[in-house]
Amino acid sequence: MAKATRPGIPPAGAGDRPALSAADLRAASSDDGAAAGSPGSVTERKINLLRKRRYDAIQRGGAAERSQHRKSKLTARERIERLLDPGSFVETDTFAVHRTNNFGMDEKRIRGDGVVTGWGTIEGRQVFVFSHDASVFGGSLGEVFAEKVCKIMDLATRTGSPCIGINDSGGARIQEGVVSLAGYAEIFYRNVESSGVIPQISLIVGPCTGGAVYSPAMTDFILMVRKVGYMFITGPDVIKVTTGEQVTFEQLGGSDVHNQRSGVAHFIANTEDESFAQIRELLSYLPSNNREKPPLRPTLDDPHRADPELQGIIPDNPNQPYDMRAVITRVVDEGRFLEVMPYHAQNLITGFARLDGHPVGVVGNQPRVLAGALDIDASIKGARFVRFCDAFNIPLVTFVDVPGFLPGTAQEYGGIIRHGAKLLYAYCEATVPKLTVITRKAYGGAYDVMCSKHIRADYNVAWPTAEIAVMGPQGAVNIIFKRDIAASADPAARAAQLIDEYREQFANPYYAAERGYVDDVIEPKQTRAVLISALSMTQDKRVLRPERKHGNIPL
Repeated sequence: MAKATRPGIPPAGAGDRPALSAADLRAASSDDGAAAGSPGSVTERKINLLRKRRYDAIQRGGAAERSQHRKSKLTARERIERLLDPGSFVETDTFAVHRTNNFGMDEKRIRGDGVVTGWGTIEGRQVFVFSHDASVFGGSLGEVFAEKVCKIMDLATRTGSPCIGINDSGGARIQEGVVSLAGYAEIFYRNVESSGVIPQISLIVGPCTGGAVYSPAMTDFILMVRKVGYMFITGPDVIKVTTGEQVTFEQLGGSDVHNQRSGVAHFIANTEDESFAQIRELLSYLPSNNREKPPLRPTLDDPHRADPELQGIIPDNPNQPYDMRAVITRVVDEGRFLEVMPYHAQNLITGFARLDGHPVGVVGNQPRVLAGALDIDASIKGARFVRFCDAFNIPLVTFVDVPGFLPGTAQEYGGIIRHGAKLLYAYCEATVPKLTVITRKAYGGAYDVMCSKHIRADYNVAWPTAEIAVMGPQGAVNIIFKRDIAASADPAARAAQLIDEYREQFANPYYAAERGYVDDVIEPKQTRAVLISALSMTQDKRVLRPERKHGNIPL
Protein backbone atom coordinates (compact mmCIF):
# COMPACT_ATOMS: atom_id res chain seq x y z
CA MET A 1 0.00 0.00 0.00
CA ALA A 2 1.29 3.45 -0.88
CA LYS A 3 2.51 5.53 2.02
CA ALA A 4 0.20 8.46 2.82
CA THR A 5 1.56 11.98 2.55
CA ARG A 6 0.27 15.43 3.34
CA PRO A 7 -1.63 17.23 0.56
CA GLY A 8 0.72 19.19 -1.69
CA ILE A 9 3.82 17.44 -0.32
CA PRO A 10 5.46 14.78 -2.50
CA PRO A 11 6.29 11.41 -0.98
CA ALA A 12 9.77 10.93 0.40
CA GLY A 13 12.19 10.23 -2.41
CA ALA A 14 10.18 12.11 -5.04
CA GLY A 15 11.64 14.82 -7.26
CA ASP A 16 14.30 15.11 -9.91
CA ARG A 17 17.43 13.32 -8.70
CA PRO A 18 20.33 11.53 -10.37
CA ALA A 19 18.98 8.29 -11.86
CA LEU A 20 20.70 5.25 -10.39
CA SER A 21 20.93 1.93 -12.15
CA ALA A 22 20.98 -1.44 -10.39
CA ALA A 23 24.76 -1.42 -10.67
CA ASP A 24 24.89 2.05 -9.15
CA LEU A 25 22.78 0.92 -6.20
CA ARG A 26 25.03 -2.09 -5.65
CA ALA A 27 28.02 0.21 -5.75
CA ALA A 28 26.38 2.58 -3.33
CA SER A 29 25.79 -0.28 -0.87
CA SER A 30 29.42 -1.44 -0.82
CA ASP A 31 32.01 -0.06 1.54
CA ASP A 32 34.61 0.91 -1.05
CA GLY A 33 32.15 2.12 -3.71
CA ALA A 34 32.89 -0.73 -6.14
CA ALA A 35 30.15 -3.07 -7.31
CA ALA A 36 30.05 -6.12 -5.03
CA GLY A 37 32.12 -8.93 -6.55
CA SER A 38 32.91 -6.83 -9.62
CA PRO A 39 36.47 -6.73 -10.97
CA GLY A 40 35.86 -3.12 -12.14
CA SER A 41 38.69 -0.81 -13.04
CA VAL A 42 40.01 1.88 -10.73
CA THR A 43 38.13 4.50 -12.72
CA GLU A 44 34.88 2.58 -12.43
CA ARG A 45 35.30 2.27 -8.67
CA LYS A 46 35.97 6.00 -8.36
CA ILE A 47 32.93 6.82 -10.50
CA ASN A 48 30.80 4.58 -8.32
CA LEU A 49 32.19 6.25 -5.23
CA LEU A 50 31.27 9.64 -6.70
CA ARG A 51 27.74 8.42 -7.34
CA LYS A 52 27.44 7.11 -3.82
CA ARG A 53 28.70 10.36 -2.30
CA ARG A 54 26.37 12.44 -4.43
CA TYR A 55 23.45 10.16 -3.66
CA ASP A 56 24.15 10.33 0.08
CA ALA A 57 24.58 14.10 -0.02
CA ILE A 58 21.28 14.64 -1.80
CA GLN A 59 19.21 11.89 -0.19
CA ARG A 60 20.69 11.75 3.32
CA GLY A 61 18.46 8.77 3.96
CA GLY A 62 15.35 10.90 3.43
CA ALA A 63 16.05 12.82 6.66
CA ALA A 64 15.60 16.23 5.06
CA GLU A 65 12.27 15.27 3.53
CA ARG A 66 10.91 13.77 6.71
CA SER A 67 11.98 16.78 8.75
CA GLN A 68 10.37 19.33 6.40
CA HIS A 69 7.30 17.32 5.43
CA ARG A 70 6.36 16.88 9.09
CA LYS A 71 5.98 20.67 9.12
CA SER A 72 4.03 20.63 5.82
CA LYS A 73 6.99 22.37 4.19
CA LEU A 74 9.09 21.54 1.14
CA THR A 75 12.76 20.68 1.25
CA ALA A 76 15.42 23.05 -0.04
CA ARG A 77 15.83 21.10 -3.29
CA GLU A 78 12.09 20.64 -3.81
CA ARG A 79 11.68 24.39 -3.61
CA ILE A 80 14.31 24.99 -6.25
CA GLU A 81 12.88 22.29 -8.51
CA ARG A 82 9.38 23.79 -8.34
CA LEU A 83 10.62 27.35 -8.89
CA LEU A 84 12.89 26.73 -11.88
CA ASP A 85 12.16 25.31 -15.31
CA PRO A 86 12.02 21.49 -15.07
CA GLY A 87 15.44 19.85 -15.28
CA SER A 88 17.34 23.14 -15.54
CA PHE A 89 18.93 23.25 -12.08
CA VAL A 90 22.70 22.82 -11.85
CA GLU A 91 23.86 22.43 -8.25
CA THR A 92 27.18 23.73 -6.94
CA ASP A 93 29.21 22.81 -3.86
CA THR A 94 27.19 19.69 -3.13
CA PHE A 95 30.07 18.19 -1.14
CA ALA A 96 30.97 21.26 0.94
CA VAL A 97 31.17 20.69 4.73
CA HIS A 98 31.92 22.96 7.67
CA ARG A 99 35.42 23.26 9.13
CA THR A 100 34.76 23.69 12.86
CA ASN A 101 35.56 21.19 15.59
CA ASN A 102 33.96 23.07 18.47
CA PHE A 103 31.07 21.70 20.52
CA GLY A 104 31.29 18.25 18.93
CA MET A 105 30.74 19.63 15.43
CA ASP A 106 33.59 17.46 14.10
CA GLU A 107 31.23 14.50 14.49
CA LYS A 108 28.45 16.19 12.51
CA ARG A 109 29.75 16.83 9.04
CA ILE A 110 26.82 16.96 6.64
CA ARG A 111 27.52 17.56 2.96
CA GLY A 112 26.01 20.76 1.64
CA ASP A 113 26.27 22.43 5.05
CA GLY A 114 22.69 23.69 5.24
CA VAL A 115 22.22 25.46 1.93
CA VAL A 116 21.61 24.30 -1.64
CA THR A 117 23.11 26.57 -4.30
CA GLY A 118 23.29 26.69 -8.08
CA TRP A 119 21.73 28.06 -11.21
CA GLY A 120 18.97 27.25 -13.67
CA THR A 121 16.37 28.97 -15.79
CA ILE A 122 12.95 30.56 -15.41
CA GLU A 123 11.09 30.79 -18.72
CA GLY A 124 14.42 30.06 -20.37
CA ARG A 125 16.27 32.95 -18.72
CA GLN A 126 19.22 32.22 -16.44
CA VAL A 127 18.87 32.84 -12.71
CA PHE A 128 21.00 31.98 -9.68
CA VAL A 129 19.46 30.61 -6.54
CA PHE A 130 20.28 29.53 -3.00
CA SER A 131 17.87 27.69 -0.73
CA HIS A 132 18.37 27.22 3.00
CA ASP A 133 18.13 23.62 4.22
CA ALA A 134 16.43 23.83 7.60
CA SER A 135 17.04 20.10 8.19
CA VAL A 136 20.79 20.74 8.61
CA PHE A 137 21.65 22.54 11.84
CA GLY A 138 18.32 24.35 11.58
CA GLY A 139 19.51 26.03 8.40
CA SER A 140 21.92 28.10 10.50
CA LEU A 141 24.64 30.02 8.70
CA GLY A 142 28.29 29.17 9.20
CA GLU A 143 31.51 29.92 7.35
CA VAL A 144 31.10 27.40 4.53
CA PHE A 145 27.37 28.12 4.22
CA ALA A 146 28.20 31.80 3.68
CA GLU A 147 30.97 30.98 1.20
CA LYS A 148 28.51 28.98 -0.91
CA VAL A 149 25.99 31.82 -0.95
CA CYS A 150 28.66 34.43 -1.72
CA LYS A 151 29.95 32.36 -4.62
CA ILE A 152 26.47 32.25 -6.15
CA MET A 153 25.94 35.99 -5.62
CA ASP A 154 29.28 36.75 -7.26
CA LEU A 155 28.44 34.54 -10.25
CA ALA A 156 25.03 36.20 -10.59
CA THR A 157 26.61 39.65 -10.68
CA ARG A 158 29.39 38.68 -13.06
CA THR A 159 27.00 37.02 -15.51
CA GLY A 160 24.27 39.66 -15.19
CA SER A 161 21.59 37.28 -13.91
CA PRO A 162 18.90 37.68 -11.22
CA CYS A 163 19.65 36.17 -7.81
CA ILE A 164 16.91 34.50 -5.73
CA GLY A 165 17.34 33.59 -2.07
CA ILE A 166 14.94 31.15 -0.39
CA ASN A 167 15.18 31.81 3.35
CA ASP A 168 14.39 29.20 6.01
CA SER A 169 17.11 29.59 8.62
CA GLY A 170 17.66 29.66 12.35
CA GLY A 171 20.16 32.48 11.96
CA ALA A 172 23.87 32.51 12.78
CA ARG A 173 25.48 29.18 13.72
CA ILE A 174 26.39 29.72 17.36
CA GLN A 175 29.00 26.94 17.34
CA GLU A 176 31.09 28.92 14.83
CA GLY A 177 30.94 32.19 16.75
CA VAL A 178 32.12 35.38 15.09
CA VAL A 179 32.94 33.47 11.89
CA SER A 180 29.18 33.24 11.29
CA LEU A 181 28.81 36.99 11.76
CA ALA A 182 31.62 37.56 9.29
CA GLY A 183 29.76 35.37 6.81
CA TYR A 184 26.61 37.46 7.14
CA ALA A 185 28.59 40.66 6.61
CA GLU A 186 30.11 39.24 3.42
CA ILE A 187 26.60 38.54 2.13
CA PHE A 188 25.37 42.02 3.13
CA TYR A 189 28.26 43.62 1.26
CA ARG A 190 27.35 41.69 -1.88
CA ASN A 191 23.70 42.73 -1.55
CA VAL A 192 24.85 46.33 -1.75
CA GLU A 193 27.33 45.70 -4.58
CA SER A 194 24.59 43.96 -6.60
CA SER A 195 21.93 46.58 -5.90
CA GLY A 196 20.83 48.24 -9.11
CA VAL A 197 22.97 45.82 -11.12
CA ILE A 198 20.88 42.63 -11.02
CA PRO A 199 17.40 42.02 -9.60
CA GLN A 200 17.59 40.46 -6.12
CA ILE A 201 14.59 38.59 -4.77
CA SER A 202 14.05 37.05 -1.33
CA LEU A 203 11.46 34.42 -0.47
CA ILE A 204 10.71 33.87 3.25
CA VAL A 205 9.43 30.33 3.85
CA GLY A 206 10.50 29.89 7.45
CA PRO A 207 12.29 31.84 10.19
CA CYS A 208 14.43 34.82 9.22
CA THR A 209 15.49 36.54 12.41
CA GLY A 210 18.15 38.68 14.03
CA GLY A 211 20.89 39.97 11.74
CA ALA A 212 19.75 37.54 9.05
CA VAL A 213 16.87 39.86 8.16
CA TYR A 214 19.17 42.51 6.74
CA SER A 215 20.10 40.58 3.62
CA PRO A 216 16.47 40.23 2.44
CA ALA A 217 15.84 43.83 3.50
CA MET A 218 18.49 45.01 1.05
CA THR A 219 17.12 42.97 -1.84
CA ASP A 220 14.62 44.42 -4.29
CA PHE A 221 11.58 42.32 -3.43
CA ILE A 222 10.55 40.21 -0.45
CA LEU A 223 7.87 37.53 -0.74
CA MET A 224 6.42 35.75 2.29
CA VAL A 225 4.24 32.66 2.71
CA ARG A 226 1.37 33.15 5.15
CA LYS A 227 1.65 31.27 8.47
CA VAL A 228 5.03 29.87 7.35
CA GLY A 229 7.53 32.71 6.99
CA TYR A 230 8.33 35.31 9.62
CA MET A 231 10.93 38.03 10.13
CA PHE A 232 12.01 40.03 13.17
CA ILE A 233 15.13 41.49 14.77
CA THR A 234 14.44 40.37 18.35
CA GLY A 235 12.19 37.45 19.20
CA PRO A 236 9.18 37.21 21.53
CA ASP A 237 11.25 35.87 24.45
CA VAL A 238 13.72 38.76 24.34
CA ILE A 239 10.88 41.28 24.02
CA LYS A 240 9.09 39.79 27.03
CA VAL A 241 12.24 40.02 29.16
CA THR A 242 13.19 43.55 28.11
CA THR A 243 9.81 45.26 27.77
CA GLY A 244 7.31 42.90 29.39
CA GLU A 245 5.30 42.78 26.16
CA GLN A 246 3.89 39.38 25.21
CA VAL A 247 3.61 38.70 21.51
CA THR A 248 3.55 35.62 19.27
CA PHE A 249 5.85 34.93 16.34
CA GLU A 250 3.03 35.65 13.90
CA GLN A 251 1.98 38.88 15.65
CA LEU A 252 5.57 40.09 15.77
CA GLY A 253 6.87 39.28 12.33
CA GLY A 254 4.38 37.24 10.33
CA SER A 255 3.55 37.73 6.68
CA ASP A 256 0.44 39.80 7.34
CA VAL A 257 2.35 42.17 9.62
CA HIS A 258 5.06 42.86 7.06
CA ASN A 259 2.74 43.06 4.05
CA GLN A 260 0.16 45.32 5.70
CA ARG A 261 1.74 47.31 8.52
CA SER A 262 5.52 47.54 8.32
CA GLY A 263 5.92 47.55 4.53
CA VAL A 264 8.94 45.26 4.81
CA ALA A 265 7.48 42.68 2.38
CA HIS A 266 6.10 43.19 -1.12
CA PHE A 267 4.08 40.05 -1.83
CA ILE A 268 2.19 37.45 0.21
CA ALA A 269 1.13 33.93 -0.78
CA ASN A 270 -0.96 31.24 0.87
CA THR A 271 1.30 28.40 -0.28
CA GLU A 272 4.88 27.92 -1.34
CA ASP A 273 3.81 27.00 -4.87
CA GLU A 274 1.84 30.25 -5.09
CA SER A 275 4.94 32.20 -4.09
CA PHE A 276 6.98 30.45 -6.81
CA ALA A 277 4.37 31.53 -9.36
CA GLN A 278 4.62 35.11 -8.07
CA ILE A 279 8.39 35.11 -8.57
CA ARG A 280 8.06 33.78 -12.10
CA GLU A 281 5.49 36.44 -12.97
CA LEU A 282 7.56 39.20 -11.39
CA LEU A 283 10.67 38.23 -13.33
CA SER A 284 8.70 38.30 -16.59
CA TYR A 285 8.60 42.11 -16.29
CA LEU A 286 12.25 42.60 -15.33
CA PRO A 287 15.47 42.65 -17.35
CA SER A 288 18.21 40.28 -16.21
CA ASN A 289 20.49 43.20 -15.36
CA ASN A 290 20.82 46.97 -15.54
CA ARG A 291 22.35 46.93 -19.04
CA GLU A 292 19.36 45.25 -20.66
CA LYS A 293 15.95 46.54 -21.57
CA PRO A 294 12.94 44.81 -20.04
CA PRO A 295 11.76 41.75 -22.01
CA LEU A 296 9.24 42.45 -24.76
CA ARG A 297 6.19 40.17 -24.74
CA PRO A 298 4.08 40.38 -27.93
CA THR A 299 0.38 41.00 -27.36
CA LEU A 300 -2.80 40.76 -29.40
CA ASP A 301 -4.23 43.76 -27.54
CA ASP A 302 -4.69 46.56 -30.11
CA PRO A 303 -2.34 49.48 -29.33
CA HIS A 304 -4.98 51.87 -30.70
CA ARG A 305 -7.77 50.38 -28.61
CA ALA A 306 -10.15 52.98 -27.17
CA ASP A 307 -12.12 52.18 -24.02
CA PRO A 308 -15.48 54.01 -23.87
CA GLU A 309 -15.90 52.94 -20.22
CA LEU A 310 -13.17 55.39 -19.22
CA GLN A 311 -15.29 58.29 -20.47
CA GLY A 312 -17.56 58.10 -17.44
CA ILE A 313 -15.29 56.67 -14.77
CA ILE A 314 -14.76 60.04 -13.01
CA PRO A 315 -17.77 60.87 -10.78
CA ASP A 316 -19.54 64.19 -11.24
CA ASN A 317 -19.06 64.91 -7.55
CA PRO A 318 -15.39 65.90 -7.14
CA ASN A 319 -15.39 64.47 -3.62
CA GLN A 320 -16.67 61.05 -4.65
CA PRO A 321 -14.03 58.31 -4.93
CA TYR A 322 -13.46 55.86 -7.76
CA ASP A 323 -11.00 53.00 -8.22
CA MET A 324 -7.77 54.04 -9.92
CA ARG A 325 -6.94 50.37 -10.34
CA ALA A 326 -9.88 50.14 -12.77
CA VAL A 327 -8.33 52.94 -14.82
CA ILE A 328 -4.97 51.18 -14.93
CA THR A 329 -6.32 47.78 -15.95
CA ARG A 330 -8.42 49.30 -18.74
CA VAL A 331 -5.37 51.00 -20.22
CA VAL A 332 -2.65 48.32 -20.03
CA ASP A 333 -2.24 45.19 -22.17
CA GLU A 334 -4.98 42.62 -21.61
CA GLY A 335 -5.87 44.19 -18.28
CA ARG A 336 -2.91 42.45 -16.60
CA PHE A 337 -1.41 44.34 -13.68
CA LEU A 338 0.99 42.88 -11.11
CA GLU A 339 0.54 45.09 -8.07
CA VAL A 340 3.52 45.50 -5.74
CA MET A 341 2.78 45.96 -2.02
CA PRO A 342 -0.99 45.82 -2.59
CA TYR A 343 -1.83 45.74 1.14
CA HIS A 344 0.48 48.49 2.40
CA ALA A 345 -0.06 52.25 1.94
CA GLN A 346 -3.06 51.56 -0.25
CA ASN A 347 -3.53 55.26 -1.01
CA LEU A 348 -0.74 54.80 -3.58
CA ILE A 349 -0.78 52.01 -6.17
CA THR A 350 2.49 50.59 -7.53
CA GLY A 351 3.05 47.68 -9.88
CA PHE A 352 4.07 46.34 -13.25
CA ALA A 353 2.11 46.14 -16.51
CA ARG A 354 2.76 46.24 -20.25
CA LEU A 355 1.94 48.69 -23.01
CA ASP A 356 2.08 47.14 -26.48
CA GLY A 357 4.24 44.37 -25.02
CA HIS A 358 6.72 46.69 -23.27
CA PRO A 359 6.95 46.42 -19.45
CA VAL A 360 6.25 49.64 -17.53
CA GLY A 361 6.22 50.56 -13.88
CA VAL A 362 2.89 52.07 -12.85
CA VAL A 363 2.33 54.52 -10.00
CA GLY A 364 -1.11 55.90 -9.22
CA ASN A 365 -2.96 57.72 -6.46
CA GLN A 366 -5.91 55.73 -5.13
CA PRO A 367 -8.92 58.03 -4.44
CA ARG A 368 -10.66 55.23 -2.54
CA VAL A 369 -8.11 55.41 0.31
CA LEU A 370 -7.44 58.72 2.10
CA ALA A 371 -8.79 60.42 -1.05
CA GLY A 372 -5.46 59.54 -2.70
CA ALA A 373 -3.49 61.92 -0.49
CA LEU A 374 0.22 61.23 -0.01
CA ASP A 375 1.35 60.27 3.48
CA ILE A 376 4.59 58.94 4.96
CA ASP A 377 4.06 55.29 4.03
CA ALA A 378 2.88 56.07 0.50
CA SER A 379 5.86 58.36 -0.11
CA ILE A 380 8.35 55.70 0.98
CA LYS A 381 6.57 53.00 -0.99
CA GLY A 382 6.47 55.11 -4.14
CA ALA A 383 10.09 56.30 -3.87
CA ARG A 384 11.45 52.79 -3.51
CA PHE A 385 9.44 51.56 -6.50
CA VAL A 386 10.38 54.50 -8.74
CA ARG A 387 14.07 54.05 -7.96
CA PHE A 388 13.90 50.34 -8.75
CA CYS A 389 12.29 51.00 -12.13
CA ASP A 390 14.86 53.65 -12.95
CA ALA A 391 17.74 51.33 -12.01
CA PHE A 392 16.49 48.64 -14.38
CA ASN A 393 15.40 50.71 -17.38
CA ILE A 394 11.67 50.26 -16.82
CA PRO A 395 9.63 53.27 -18.06
CA LEU A 396 7.32 54.93 -15.55
CA VAL A 397 3.64 55.69 -16.09
CA THR A 398 1.98 57.83 -13.41
CA PHE A 399 -1.76 58.29 -12.91
CA VAL A 400 -2.47 61.38 -10.82
CA ASP A 401 -5.46 62.17 -8.62
CA VAL A 402 -3.91 63.74 -5.54
CA PRO A 403 -5.50 66.37 -3.28
CA GLY A 404 -2.20 67.00 -1.50
CA PHE A 405 -0.20 65.61 1.41
CA LEU A 406 -2.13 64.15 4.33
CA PRO A 407 -2.40 66.79 7.08
CA GLY A 408 -2.09 66.21 10.83
CA THR A 409 0.34 66.16 13.72
CA ALA A 410 1.02 62.43 13.32
CA GLN A 411 2.33 63.05 9.80
CA GLU A 412 4.34 66.12 10.73
CA TYR A 413 5.88 64.51 13.81
CA GLY A 414 6.62 61.39 11.77
CA GLY A 415 8.63 63.39 9.25
CA ILE A 416 6.32 63.76 6.26
CA ILE A 417 8.63 66.53 5.03
CA ARG A 418 11.66 64.27 4.58
CA HIS A 419 9.63 61.20 3.59
CA GLY A 420 7.63 63.14 1.01
CA ALA A 421 10.92 64.47 -0.31
CA LYS A 422 12.00 60.87 -1.01
CA LEU A 423 9.30 60.47 -3.65
CA LEU A 424 10.13 63.87 -5.12
CA TYR A 425 13.83 62.99 -5.20
CA ALA A 426 13.16 59.61 -6.83
CA TYR A 427 11.13 61.11 -9.65
CA CYS A 428 13.65 63.91 -10.22
CA GLU A 429 16.51 61.41 -10.27
CA ALA A 430 14.84 58.98 -12.69
CA THR A 431 16.11 59.11 -16.27
CA VAL A 432 13.84 56.43 -17.78
CA PRO A 433 10.89 57.53 -19.94
CA LYS A 434 8.36 59.23 -17.65
CA LEU A 435 4.73 59.55 -18.76
CA THR A 436 2.00 61.19 -16.67
CA VAL A 437 -1.79 61.19 -16.87
CA ILE A 438 -3.75 63.59 -14.64
CA THR A 439 -7.22 62.16 -14.25
CA ARG A 440 -8.69 64.54 -11.67
CA LYS A 441 -7.07 66.42 -8.78
CA ALA A 442 -3.48 67.62 -8.87
CA TYR A 443 -3.13 70.10 -6.04
CA GLY A 444 -0.26 71.93 -4.39
CA GLY A 445 3.15 70.42 -3.82
CA ALA A 446 1.75 66.96 -4.46
CA TYR A 447 1.11 68.02 -8.07
CA ASP A 448 4.81 68.80 -8.41
CA VAL A 449 5.85 65.52 -6.76
CA MET A 450 3.67 63.21 -8.88
CA CYS A 451 5.91 63.33 -11.94
CA SER A 452 4.99 66.80 -13.16
CA LYS A 453 6.50 68.42 -16.23
CA HIS A 454 8.64 70.58 -13.96
CA ILE A 455 10.63 67.60 -12.64
CA ARG A 456 11.30 66.48 -16.20
CA ALA A 457 8.46 64.17 -17.07
CA ASP A 458 8.67 63.52 -20.81
CA TYR A 459 5.01 63.54 -21.72
CA ASN A 460 2.15 64.84 -19.59
CA VAL A 461 -1.51 64.70 -20.50
CA ALA A 462 -4.67 65.55 -18.62
CA TRP A 463 -8.26 64.44 -18.88
CA PRO A 464 -10.95 67.15 -19.20
CA THR A 465 -11.88 66.32 -15.59
CA ALA A 466 -8.44 67.35 -14.33
CA GLU A 467 -8.18 70.05 -11.66
CA ILE A 468 -4.67 71.52 -11.53
CA ALA A 469 -4.24 74.22 -8.93
CA VAL A 470 -2.47 75.28 -5.74
CA MET A 471 -5.32 73.84 -3.68
CA GLY A 472 -8.94 72.79 -3.94
CA PRO A 473 -11.60 75.40 -4.79
CA GLN A 474 -13.12 75.43 -1.31
CA GLY A 475 -9.83 75.97 0.49
CA ALA A 476 -8.71 78.61 -2.00
CA VAL A 477 -11.95 80.57 -1.77
CA ASN A 478 -11.93 80.49 2.04
CA ILE A 479 -8.47 82.06 2.01
CA ILE A 480 -8.76 84.51 -0.89
CA PHE A 481 -12.30 85.71 -0.23
CA LYS A 482 -12.46 85.35 3.55
CA ARG A 483 -13.54 88.95 4.19
CA ASP A 484 -15.87 89.06 1.17
CA ILE A 485 -17.73 85.98 2.40
CA ALA A 486 -17.93 87.22 5.99
CA ALA A 487 -19.33 90.58 4.87
CA SER A 488 -22.03 89.14 2.58
CA ALA A 489 -25.68 88.87 3.58
CA ASP A 490 -25.64 85.11 2.90
CA PRO A 491 -22.10 83.80 3.52
CA ALA A 492 -22.94 80.23 2.47
CA ALA A 493 -24.47 81.29 -0.84
CA ARG A 494 -21.63 83.71 -1.53
CA ALA A 495 -19.03 81.00 -0.80
CA ALA A 496 -20.80 78.57 -3.13
CA GLN A 497 -20.85 81.18 -5.90
CA LEU A 498 -17.16 81.95 -5.50
CA ILE A 499 -16.27 78.24 -5.43
CA ASP A 500 -18.07 77.69 -8.73
CA GLU A 501 -16.28 80.68 -10.25
CA TYR A 502 -12.90 79.49 -9.00
CA ARG A 503 -13.48 75.97 -10.31
CA GLU A 504 -14.50 77.32 -13.69
CA GLN A 505 -11.42 79.52 -13.95
CA PHE A 506 -8.67 77.49 -12.27
CA ALA A 507 -9.79 73.94 -11.38
CA ASN A 508 -9.40 72.62 -14.89
CA PRO A 509 -6.53 71.50 -17.13
CA TYR A 510 -6.58 74.39 -19.59
CA TYR A 511 -4.65 77.01 -17.66
CA ALA A 512 -1.81 74.47 -17.26
CA ALA A 513 -2.13 73.52 -20.93
CA GLU A 514 -1.79 77.15 -21.97
CA ARG A 515 1.49 77.28 -20.07
CA GLY A 516 2.73 74.00 -21.57
CA TYR A 517 2.68 72.24 -18.20
CA VAL A 518 0.63 69.50 -19.83
CA ASP A 519 1.33 68.52 -23.40
CA ASP A 520 -2.26 67.77 -24.28
CA VAL A 521 -5.78 67.39 -22.93
CA ILE A 522 -7.22 64.11 -24.13
CA GLU A 523 -10.43 62.17 -23.93
CA PRO A 524 -10.11 59.38 -21.34
CA LYS A 525 -10.81 56.67 -23.90
CA GLN A 526 -7.68 57.73 -25.85
CA THR A 527 -5.33 57.12 -22.91
CA ARG A 528 -3.96 53.75 -24.04
CA ALA A 529 -3.17 54.85 -27.57
CA VAL A 530 -1.62 58.12 -26.39
CA LEU A 531 0.63 56.40 -23.81
CA ILE A 532 1.81 53.76 -26.28
CA SER A 533 2.66 56.44 -28.83
CA ALA A 534 4.59 58.44 -26.20
CA LEU A 535 6.37 55.32 -24.97
CA SER A 536 7.53 54.58 -28.50
CA MET A 537 8.73 58.16 -28.87
CA THR A 538 10.84 57.96 -25.69
CA GLN A 539 12.36 54.50 -26.18
CA ASP A 540 15.80 55.91 -27.03
CA LYS A 541 15.75 58.66 -24.41
CA ARG A 542 19.17 59.74 -23.13
CA VAL A 543 19.92 61.97 -20.15
CA LEU A 544 23.36 63.30 -19.21
CA ARG A 545 23.85 63.98 -15.51
CA PRO A 546 26.59 66.05 -13.82
CA GLU A 547 29.50 63.86 -12.78
CA ARG A 548 29.30 62.87 -9.11
CA LYS A 549 29.86 59.95 -6.79
CA HIS A 550 26.17 59.69 -5.86
CA GLY A 551 23.34 61.87 -4.65
CA ASN A 552 22.10 62.03 -1.06
CA ILE A 553 18.46 60.97 -0.98
CA PRO A 554 16.49 62.31 2.00
CA LEU A 555 16.29 59.70 4.76
